[in-house]
Amino acid sequence: MDALPSSPTTEPGSALQALAERIRGVFGFDRLRPLQGEAMAAVLEGRDALVVLPTGGGKSLCYQAPALVKEGFTLVVSPLIALMADQLHSLEGHGVDAGVLNSVQTPEERALTWAKLHSGQLDILFCAPERLAVGDFFGGLVEAGLSAIAVDEAHCISHWGHDFRPDYRALGTLRKRAPGVPILALTATASPRVQDDICEQLQLRDPARLVGNFDRPNLTYRIVPRENLVSQALNVIQRHAGQAGIVYVMRRKDAEQVAGDLAAKGVRVEPYHAGMTPQKRKQAQDAFLSERIDVIVATVAFGMGIDRSDVRFVIHAALPKGVEQYSQETGRAGRDGLPAECVLFYSGADFHGQRSLMERSAAEADEAGVTTARVELEGNLERLGHMWGFAAGAFCRHRFLVEYFGGRFEVLPDGCGACDVCLGELPAEDDAQVIAQKILSCVVHCRQGYGAGHVTNVLRGAKLKKIEQLGHDQFTTFGLLADKSQAEVRSYIDQLIAQEYLRVSPGKYPVIGMTRSGLAVMKGEEQATLFKPPAPKKKSAARSRPAPILDEPDLDQDLVERLRSLRRRLARERGVPPYLLFNDRTLVDLAKKRPTNEEELLEVEGIGAKKAADLGEVLLEALL
Repeated sequence: MDALPSSPTTEPGSALQALAERIRGVFGFDRLRPLQGEAMAAVLEGRDALVVLPTGGGKSLCYQAPALVKEGFTLVVSPLIALMADQLHSLEGHGVDAGVLNSVQTPEERALTWAKLHSGQLDILFCAPERLAVGDFFGGLVEAGLSAIAVDEAHCISHWGHDFRPDYRALGTLRKRAPGVPILALTATASPRVQDDICEQLQLRDPARLVGNFDRPNLTYRIVPRENLVSQALNVIQRHAGQAGIVYVMRRKDAEQVAGDLAAKGVRVEPYHAGMTPQKRKQAQDAFLSERIDVIVATVAFGMGIDRSDVRFVIHAALPKGVEQYSQETGRAGRDGLPAECVLFYSGADFHGQRSLMERSAAEADEAGVTTARVELEGNLERLGHMWGFAAGAFCRHRFLVEYFGGRFEVLPDGCGACDVCLGELPAEDDAQVIAQKILSCVVHCRQGYGAGHVTNVLRGAKLKKIEQLGHDQFTTFGLLADKSQAEVRSYIDQLIAQEYLRVSPGKYPVIGMTRSGLAVMKGEEQATLFKPPAPKKKSAARSRPAPILDEPDLDQDLVERLRSLRRRLARERGVPPYLLFNDRTLVDLAKKRPTNEEELLEVEGIGAKKAADLGEVLLEALL
């Protein structure tokens, strides 16, 4: 089995060999993804480990597979009931004995789960961090045979993480309460600082630190200045007609408005946000998971409990608060490893508005006596600044994300081939130095006391009463960029801010000023680089049929679509989301290999013994 390392404490042909056989037989995989083997070996050795893999990198298998061959059971600490239910359904579909203990169960259901634990019937148990603090709940788990702990979404334990949860902080006590039980911490979004904090807070002992390559080559990243959001989003949606997608917005009212506008254009779409009733949120989520709708327009309240693997696009309608959030949310695209697209529509107003909100919130918390308010503000502003630099900069998107999370990116002669910069969609501005000098000069003429919008209007020679009253129409820089559109000039200013040639002051009304680096550009001592903002695309023609999952010339697309329809029907009959039966990669592999018997069916990726026994007959019939 690829990537399964030899273990110094395991004789050949014993635990690791048994593990490889169980993975093939249960999950239908004969290959592992990078670092999965090393993580599993650490679990089998009883060693603590920190596993940082990108979304879709296969973190769950790192604790699920070893639990099948270890004595006792593995406790999985998970942040959301929906996420636990999703994983539980998936494991049951593979024939794995797993259970859950949570607040929505009846007393009888909880009693049955405890009975199964004590009788050794369960390999995996899910629970939320809050439950571990209840009475002697954890002590009962130890008595029932707890042999390993997996802390999922481990970044939630860190103040420096983007999704800090106080209940996660209390997990540090588990080491003292069960010193002999190994702990496996897993996350997809942890910078080096957060990684260190996770190890410290969980008191991991000499952990195996397994930090994967954060490059997701199957994702194509595009970042575009926002102009007409609905029209721009519709272009992306039409490129992926009939496929699943998520549109992330900042506010609840935006979710309702954008979903309504898209629905009016014929998109099968629903909104999702925390202001909806739990019933309506569940209805929207279920409609998306069961493929009754294609698109969901959501605030960040949506997503952590969603494990749908065939999301083909993620749109951000505004600048996220940090690279961690962006990585986590775009990571919901293409989890099956097939091509997917991530498009961010942004504006400078996003950055200034979010920064102002963060500062006000911190000031209010500080006045209320929250001692950590300033520390949290420092972290929030730092993350927002990195995100702004990513959005407004003109460098390979894949390289930035890999290096942000502490990895090394292999620079290719022709770029990554999967982002707007490397694809040549953002050509370099030939007159970058001259344009930058004009903008910097105008900022100085405005005495570094006005915002980007005002500077843009002066440079474009706008005939506005305010400009005339201030006498700014008399500046030598007035109208110097009259041949550029407002969007172009604003984009150039944003790029100069991202490259730290300009700075933005804090406060309710942010103004821009020049930095020392900007002065060097003004004097010609340093060269500025700018890219041309992409021109608005014409509206895409609506597709008459769904877009292909994988656009390969030899792939029978009609067969793939028939298999998708079959998957939806089988899922409805069983009352589960379609992706829990098979992901798109399995459908593509079925169409390529066209197995004719059960033995050949077991060679298809993602089909193990139980899936073959339960669904083999109907699949083979569909392939005739």
